[in-house]
Amino acid sequence: MVTLREYETKVVQGVRLSPLDRALCGSERLAQRVRVRELSGDRLELTAGPHVGVVRLDACEIRILPKYLGTELDVLRMLEFAAGRDLPALDVPRTVGEGAPQLRDLVALMVTEECEQLLARGVRRDYLTLEDDLPAVRGRLLPDRQLIRHHGRLDRLACRFDEHDTDILDNRLCGAAVDLAARTARSPAVRARARRAATRFAQVAPTDLGDLRDALCGLDYHRHNHHYRRAHRWAALLLSGGGIADLFAPGPLTARAFLIDMNVLFEAFATRLLREAAAGSGLTVREQSRHPGVLHDERTDRSYGEVRPDVLISGSVDGERLCRPVDLKYKLYDDIKPAAADLYQAFLYAHALARQPSNGLPTCVLLHPGGASRPRDSVVVRRWDGTASTRVRSVSLHLPSVLGALEGAQRSATLSRVWASVLA
Repeated sequence: MVTLREYETKVVQGVRLSPLDRALCGSERLAQRVRVRELSGDRLELTAGPHVGVVRLDACEIRILPKYLGTELDVLRMLEFAAGRDLPALDVPRTVGEGAPQLRDLVALMVTEECEQLLARGVRRDYLTLEDDLPAVRGRLLPDRQLIRHHGRLDRLACRFDEHDTDILDNRLCGAAVDLAARTARSPAVRARARRAATRFAQVAPTDLGDLRDALCGLDYHRHNHHYRRAHRWAALLLSGGGIADLFAPGPLTARAFLIDMNVLFEAFATRLLREAAAGSGLTVREQSRHPGVLHDERTDRSYGEVRPDVLISGSVDGERLCRPVDLKYKLYDDIKPAAADLYQAFLYAHALARQPSNGLPTCVLLHPGGASRPRDSVVVRRWDGTASTRVRSVSLHLPSVLGALEGAQRSATLSRVWASVLA
């Protein structure tokens, strides 16, 4: 096994790729996540990006660890919090075994636990519309099919009827996920638990799931299957290979790689963090709000393009309007200055969208991972006469301590502290 962290480059000795490995590493989807380059003398150069997880090649296994978090279990907690759910309480050491568990095994464990609860509760049944040739009429007789296939026969009747069965999409999705976990989990304990669940789901839902994209598009939640949501979410994550942004992407990569885009995850996590922190403040947190009128083409008198900040906090404070754009960046700006491109984008948000009570300086916040006690940077744009027009403030989130506080008694205090730092 080769271990590296996000954004790290490592050269590995004595590794020769198989033809299947070369085909996989040459695919555009994998190259966008981790770059694998063959060097002379059976060496590999591995360059990781902002993706966490595992890639299983014939020659070796590549494990990419988070850079700004403590363990891969923290990534799992971020996934649950970003989805609007309570942080999972897993007995990981007892279930997975010794050593730090892989992220893929943790997701396989979550799938298995959720499916075990569904089995204990009793899997859902629903009516399926079936067509079959029967010795007696059941449901509705199909005249066209009867004439074509059984003309002149009365012992075989083409019928369409409803069957109350467990072999439905809700159960097929769960069955496919635990079956994959049983075959591919690295931990023997996880494989054993998933195998037992997969055996039971194979009995109640023997039909193959088929295309994952079609299956997920066909899901419809209501009061009868609302309790399947959590299991389905983990199942989709495992079956898609960890694709938060490109969940529906097809291909062999999903079977041999499980990689989560931390850029997308951090954005979803920070957005929900701000939503919870804003509760009771009277201010509104909107994500990805569109503003097409900011950039205007004077020649055509039409919108030139839209401006869309990651988060826009708006409302009134003491009767005065407040509007605070927040740009979320999964970059560690503790030791380096914010990139010029990030500053230019944030200044545009501040100039066009920000409003500060009492005629204060319009401000945009750059929210990113960082140290717990890092002093905040503040950069302003000065006019020709030396007066400031807009400000960009850098605010860091120490993700391990924030995640730890969200699980305990310090949750309210942590949310209040984050909210105060963004509005300061």
